[in-house]
Amino acid sequence: MASWYGPRHHGKQTASGQPFNQYALTAAHPELPFGTRVRVTNLRNGKEVIVRINDRGPYKGGRIIDLSRAAARRLEMEVDGVSRVRIEVLGD
Repeated sequence: MASWYGPRHHGKQTASGQPFNQYALTAAHPELPFGTRVRVTNLRNGKEVIVRINDRGPYKGGRIIDLSRAAARRLEMEVDGVSRVRIEVLGD
């Protein structure tokens, strides 16, 4: 499961030290190195997006990745808030 975060965190510092930008294609992951690129596929509709890991999380059970608002929008999961996804590590 993936979730997304946005307005409440926009401009705040991420775990990597970068400011969070809800309009950038970024994501939080519990252990992948910062800078890692990941392809995320929404299993409901087949939409894909490539994001760069720049934060830690998510902190809610059962979720593997926390996407920026822009990434959630590309996956058409912004309204639902969560979606079943597949992630593929592409490297840095």
